[in-house]
This record gives sequence, C-alpha cells and structure tokens, in this order.
Amino acid sequence: MFDFSERVVIVTGAAGNLGSAVARAFQAAGAKLVLVDRAADRLPRLFTDWVDSPNHFLATSVDLTNADAVERMVDETVKRFGRVDVLVNTAGGFRAGTPVHETPFETWDFMLNLNARTVFTASRAVIPHMLRQGSGRIVNVAARAALQGGAKMAAYSVSKSAVVRLTESMAAELERDGINVNCVLPGTIDTPQNRQEMPKADHSRWVKPEALADVILFLASDAARAVQGAAVPVYGKG
Repeated sequence: MFDFSERVVIVTGAAGNLGSAVARAFQAAGAKLVLVDRAADRLPRLFTDWVDSPNHFLATSVDLTNADAVERMVDETVKRFGRVDVLVNTAGGFRAGTPVHETPFETWDFMLNLNARTVFTASRAVIPHMLRQGSGRIVNVAARAALQGGAKMAAYSVSKSAVVRLTESMAAELERDGINVNCVLPGTIDTPQNRQEMPKADHSRWVKPEALADVILFLASDAARAVQGAAVPVYGKG
C-alpha cells in the first residue's frame, strides 16, 4: 500500500506485540529498519533473518529512558544508513489497579518514564538529524485513556496524556521544517496478554496490532503530508 523504499525507520519497543507488527509492516513496504528493545535477546529471537542483514539494525539492550544510550543508538543508525526518515515510538506499557491516594510513587514514576520519557528521549535524539535533512516523520503511540481519566488508572492516563501534549508541541515547533509529528490513540489492542487478562471480553471488537500498524504507516507516509499534530483514534469496533 505504501512505499518506504530506501527510507530509514526507527521503531522503539520493537519486540512488543505492536512494535513487531509495525516493524514487519514497514519491512514489507521496503524500509530499512532500526529495531530498538531493552532486552538483549528478544529481537534476535523474533527477527532471526535480520540479525546480519545490511538493511536492518537490531539495537538491543537500549534503555530508552537513558539519554546517552538513545543518543548512541541514533548515532549508530546515522553511521550505518546516513539518515533517519521515520521514528515510531511504540515503547510503553500499562499498570493500574489503585486509586490515586494508594498509588505507590514507584508506579507513578514507572508509568511516566515508560510512556512519556521514552517518547521525549527518542524524539530529542532524532529531531536534530531530521532538521539537518529537512524532512522526517514521528508517530507516537498514546491511548484512548489519554482523553479522559478513569478510576484506578491515573498514572497511566496522565502518562499517555503527556504523549499527546508532546506530539502537539513537537508538531507546532517543527511544522515549518518538513517534519510531521502525529500520534495514534488505540483502544484495547488484541494481544495474548490482554486476552489472558480479560478472557470474557468480546475480543472481536478490539483493534488488531496489524490494523494499528496500517494507520501508523499512513501517518509516516507522504499521503499524510498535510496531517500535523493529530491524535488519531484507532478503537477497533468500540
């Protein structure tokens, strides 16, 4: 559907359910990929054919909350491929279950770091390279929960709301520089983990990772050149 031939795409959280679907979608569209994950072994297990590929770089053991580690990953990307055309921030996670007054500080910090700091750190490292080349696309993954707080999920909602505000701020700052920044707002994603947590839910109504990946590819493509600062709902069937 989209042609990303010769474009260099960084996908954070690439070993996750969504990240791996996004990576495979970009690969099918011809992109050169940099896949980022904190663990040392997950990416080589998932993408065995890409371990020694000249067109792909598996950036393992990268802590996305560590600015120095992220800078090194981006510098290595530019050294290998000469540019960065697209950054997709899929890294993130969910933790809830307590009201605000019972939420541990550790949970609060964990959610803000995992969902918001990772977007900030990766974007901060990539944007100077996009500015130099005069083009780029950044697509962030927020969540439907970013739009409204809910009981016992304040830390998660706040962290995903921060992703939306980061998206809007970067879009406003970069719109005259050929760099588009947008985000998606998934509803419940159909993953094995979510099915295990919610076995009685109607899984047919959830959004598939592959369907969400299609929206992300659109936002990263030339077809979305007029889309800037958007938060696109991707809820599946409600």
